[in-house]
Amino acid sequence: MSDAFSTALENTLTLKVLLVILVSASYGLFVGAIPGLTATMAVALMVPFTFFLDPISGLAAIVTMEACCIFAGDIPTTLMRIPGTPSSAAYVDDAYSLTRQNRHQETLGVSLVFSVIGGLVGALVLICLAPQLARVAFEFSSYEYFWLCVLGLSCAAVVSRGSLAKGLLALSIGLLLSCVGLGSTHSVPRLTFGFDELITGINFIPAMIGLFGLAEVLRNFSNLVPDAPSATGTTPAIGNWLCRGIGEVFGGIGKRLSKSGSRILTSSAIGSGIGMLPGAGADIAAWVSYAVSKRRAAPEAKDDYGKGSLDGIADATTANNASLAGAWIPALVLGIPGDSVTAIVIGVLLMKNIQPGPGIFLDPAQLPLVYGIYITFILANLLLIPLGFLAIRAGSLIIRIPRQIILPLILMFCIVGAFAINGSYFDVGVMLVMGLLGVVLERFEVPAGPVVLGIILGGRLEESLVQSLTKSNSLLAFFERPVAAGLGLLCIALWLTPLIAWIKGQCSGISESE
Repeated sequence: MSDAFSTALENTLTLKVLLVILVSASYGLFVGAIPGLTATMAVALMVPFTFFLDPISGLAAIVTMEACCIFAGDIPTTLMRIPGTPSSAAYVDDAYSLTRQNRHQETLGVSLVFSVIGGLVGALVLICLAPQLARVAFEFSSYEYFWLCVLGLSCAAVVSRGSLAKGLLALSIGLLLSCVGLGSTHSVPRLTFGFDELITGINFIPAMIGLFGLAEVLRNFSNLVPDAPSATGTTPAIGNWLCRGIGEVFGGIGKRLSKSGSRILTSSAIGSGIGMLPGAGADIAAWVSYAVSKRRAAPEAKDDYGKGSLDGIADATTANNASLAGAWIPALVLGIPGDSVTAIVIGVLLMKNIQPGPGIFLDPAQLPLVYGIYITFILANLLLIPLGFLAIRAGSLIIRIPRQIILPLILMFCIVGAFAINGSYFDVGVMLVMGLLGVVLERFEVPAGPVVLGIILGGRLEESLVQSLTKSNSLLAFFERPVAAGLGLLCIALWLTPLIAWIKGQCSGISESE
């Protein structure tokens, strides 16, 4: 093992690989900061270049790009209220509310530091527990995936800003939209209204851009949000742009870290655990961690969630970055992609004549490659600190652009981001419709986050439910397996908690009146 690790160090810490890591990090930050361009798209565009790279360099490029791209998605999330990644939808309202308070650099600083911490902890989990955790993930059946989807959806409804009823309404709208198209278990088009483009369903990227980005533009144009960010008083002195920025971005981080030890461990465990489940992804990890964060918050701090909670942002970003390394566990150990990025990674491995699976940990010739991936995860997250800081300082210039200029630019990004997914004008139309829906939802104070998660997880929920009912007609079958029973009871407890709290409030009100 020591010989393989030494070989991995020699192969990774070369000028060529380090340059690949630097270029990939810059590319990931650039792509992630553009609304609508996802990490999956960035990796897919990078695949042709891996033809000319050795395995270590090719995998290092993908690892670095993904880590930087996920963080960079928080920049438009915070500054423009356009989630750069699906997981950013969990805390988009918190981040943008802080921007309206002129605390955008502090918010992005918290996101950067806790993203790096989550990425490093996730890498340690990948290094230490890959074979053991992969065995657990391999045992998951449709019952466990059903409850996992239910848990993610329940968290989105329960912790969203506003009343529980409005959260459930938003979730119902998302689930209804997820039913459009053929679906994963049916061969008959549903709710397509004669549009052939809807046979494959509603793409959640244009929907997400419309619900958050376009809706924000429309609200500003119609003066629904008169207190939008302005340029007043935000211009720093030119001579100390970087030095002053360190205090603005990282000020107070040390104090926050000293109080967040248990929260970091909890969020990292949630992210790594959910990330290793094939198909789960960082979006579920972010929502579940955000929900746990709100549950653990002090009573006086719970009202800040959805209105500008740095604790919620810190916990969610820790979880979604920890999940990135977790997704590599089933990919490397079982040859099963943990998410869309690792699905591309498996293709790259096969292209390099490397067969992912348990044997990769036993083959002395391939073991240095595994250790090289471990080392790259650590290097990528450490490199993210200086490059992410520069991206924050550069991105924060957006705040100083006058509204009459920035709003058309945001509109342009929305249109380009929606069109770039499939090169389809129909997706631009979907974005426009969802933008109008977002304005209506905001008018009635209905959260948009659960709508997005409903679109993303609705198909997975339906597929796992149908598969489970095909196996057995008994509802008890959903609780027969230990892990499924645990997840099911957790979901039920999550549902009953608001009801119990409401009953207690009613009883206390009656007793006080008497």
